[in-house]
Amino acid sequence: MKEFTHVINDPLGLHARPAGMLVKAVAGYACSVTLTAPTGKADAKRLMAVMRLAAKQGMELTVTCDGADEEKAAAELKAFLEANL
Repeated sequence: MKEFTHVINDPLGLHARPAGMLVKAVAGYACSVTLTAPTGKADAKRLMAVMRLAAKQGMELTVTCDGADEEKAAAELKAFLEANL
């Protein structure tokens, strides 16, 4: 299991566009990816679950990757979040 945290810097928070991009990116991994925010937990492969987090600017997200390609998923998702959120 690989885990890292990311603080949301986007003034709009985790809104529809980056949430959709995130779900699309996560769909390509064999491992499970879970997002944990102060507002709850979400399966990152489910758009509505990610949107339900309502993660705002300044909130800390914990990303947990567990499975076959967890190393690759964690590294690529960290880069994605830094570039987009």
